[in-house]
Order: sequence, then C-alpha cells, then structure tokens
Amino acid sequence: MKKTLSAAVALSVLGLPAVAANLENPLYMPKQGAVYSKTSVGVMYKKTDASQAQKKKEHDGATEFPVWRLHEELGYGITDRLELYGRFGYTHDGDIDRKGMHLGRAGLKYRVIDGLDGFAWDLYADAQLGGISEMSGSYAANGFTYDNYSNGRWGFHVGTQFGKTWSKFTASAFAEVLRTFGNDNNNIEIREIEAMGTVLDRATLDMIGLPDEISVDLKSTTEFNAGLKTFYQIDDRWSVGGSFTWKRHEDNGVEGLATSLKEPTVPVIPTPAGNLPAAMVQNALVNGLLDEVADMNDGFDEYIFNVTVANQITDTMQVAVYGEYTFDDGHRQSQNTTDVKAELGVRMNVQF
Repeated sequence: MKKTLSAAVALSVLGLPAVAANLENPLYMPKQGAVYSKTSVGVMYKKTDASQAQKKKEHDGATEFPVWRLHEELGYGITDRLELYGRFGYTHDGDIDRKGMHLGRAGLKYRVIDGLDGFAWDLYADAQLGGISEMSGSYAANGFTYDNYSNGRWGFHVGTQFGKTWSKFTASAFAEVLRTFGNDNNNIEIREIEAMGTVLDRATLDMIGLPDEISVDLKSTTEFNAGLKTFYQIDDRWSVGGSFTWKRHEDNGVEGLATSLKEPTVPVIPTPAGNLPAAMVQNALVNGLLDEVADMNDGFDEYIFNVTVANQITDTMQVAVYGEYTFDDGHRQSQNTTDVKAELGVRMNVQF
C-alpha cells in the first residue's frame, strides 16, 4: 500500500507543469515548438543639448515629454537550438511631431554551444526592416527636420552572443554589425532654401523649377552595437537584471538627387548679384544643396544603462518594470543627442 501511494504521488508531481524558464534571462532560448512574447510600454523624458542643429531650430535645451515607446518581441523555437524571432518598436514624440517605427528586425538565432558547464554561445542574423516605411521630413533654412523614425533603408545584422550561468547568476556579452543599403526610399518637403546670401521662399523655388517634394539617393552605412548583460534569479518568482549597450550610428549622406527637376517658369531670377538665367540658378542651387548634404555630419554614439525587476505571476506569465538612462555624444549636425534621456516602463512576458 505504501509503495502504491508513493508511486501515485510521484506521478502526480511529474504531471504538474514545470516553472517556465525566465524570459528576462539574456541567455533564454525557447524549446522546440514553444512561442514567447515580450510586450513593453514605456514613457521617455528628453532634454535636448546644444548641438548646432538644435540651435538652428531654436530647440536647444528644450524638454520633450511624454515620448511614448512601444516594443514587441516574438520568438518561436524551430528546434531546441534554432529560434525564429522578430523585434519591433514604435515611438511617438508629440513635442516635435515625430512618430513611427524606430525598430524592425526579423531573423534566426542558432545556439552553437548549449549548457557546457553553464556556457552558451549564439550566432544570429536578421533583416533590418527600416525600408518598410520611407524616411520623411522637411528642409528649410534652419536645416532638415525628421517627421518619422524610419531611415528608409533595408539592411541586415550579423552578430554573436555568449555567456555563462553560475547557479542563480548569468552574465553575457554581445556584438553585432548592421549594414544598410542606400536607396531613394524617402520623401522630403522643400519649404525654403538659404542660398546666395538670401532665403529663397517657396514661390521663388517654384519659379526656379524645384518641386515641393523631392527624393534623394542615400548612401549605405555600416553601424556597430555591443553590450553586456547580467541577470540574477532571487527565487522562483523574483529576478533582477542590468545591462550596458553601446550603439554607433554613422553619418548619413546623400549621393544625388532622385527627383527630376521642372523647367523654370521665368527666364531670369533676381539675386543679390543681379538678374541671372533661371537655369543657371537652378543648377547652382541643386549643386550647393547636394554639397551641403553629401555628408550630413549627423552621426552619434549612445551609451545605454538599463535595470529591470521582474516577477513571475504564473508559470507562463511574467511582469517586469524597467528603467533606462542614455548618455550620448554626437556630431555637430546631430538631432538625436540630449542632455537628459530617461525611460521608465513595464513589460509583460508570456510563454505559450
């Protein structure tokens, strides 16, 4: 009787679902057939710095709040060592009327080494989906203004991650390269241009033959990301984590004009140097504009610190609160550098 009871208890224990692996662990990978989702909603506070681009817009030292941020990460275990994943992000900044998808990636991750004395090593590659939506903005005498967060370019990442787990503590590091492909997937509204010592308004530009909207051929870029991540499992329900990420964003550049110009509507254009043939003014204006944006000198580096506290609500559902602070350093025309850039948010993790 005692043996029968013991066997029944053992079978009942084996039949209970095991506590799911922690999705906040940087070395987490879904088992074959498993699906997971990580949905984050955050709010960011920004204070712009005194870059040349911000000064020209009289926006240096300005506060941008709230900046709403939404992230979604999905993954599927093709095998225990091969994962299909997608990562997407959307930002809405009402203070500068800038919104759109700032993150789009979809690819595969393969675990080369799994669990060798707690050590794991991954290789991954994914498509950069920045070309899903075109880059859009406007150009005026005070420079270029972005309307959305897309660079309009397709590309790909290749990267590697490795790490080790010691009982409850995990540490990992990653490095990756992003290559984008230049194209003309952009739409730029031309409001005015400063040239020849004066500001040419829209009416004058119409006479010269410059369209209201143009598209340009952007150069390809090569960017780098790297970082460190740590994780500690306090008990069955609570865990904490921290990370540091460096992102190198290269200067954008323009190779040429992709839009055909119109014929000038008048034979001559009045300028400070006198009346000049409209065709000559058009040619000088376009060449001067292209020279100015051949290298936009807008690259910047980000140094991102993140901390997370997570609670396992059920065996398959987890909620995490995260805080993130970013230091940055940019070139003189960068519109992305700040004096303060801080985000607070909550993330819901689910395993299916």
